[in-house]
Amino acid sequence: MRFSVKITEYQKNLMLNICDAELLGKIISENELTMKISESYYGNEIIEIDEAKKLLESSNIINMVGKDTISLSLELGIGSENGVKKISGVPFLIVFKM
Repeated sequence: MRFSVKITEYQKNLMLNICDAELLGKIISENELTMKISESYYGNEIIEIDEAKKLLESSNIINMVGKDTISLSLELGIGSENGVKKISGVPFLIVFKM
């Protein structure tokens, strides 16, 4: 599994944008919803699963897209299945850790 990431600081919190690497550059849409999985938002740094785990655990705000990314997050106890939404079958989840 490979992931694309972008890490930024937002209001003194670590914000992680992460997606399945193969989704980078794609546009998904369903009805009136459209999501562009852009390099400018989800980054262009490709990482492996061990690094993804560390980043998911250490980030306070996480924007996630993709089956592998969401599965890994839920395995780590980050987020819940109830919060996962889908556009054209592609899952996405936003998590704010308090």
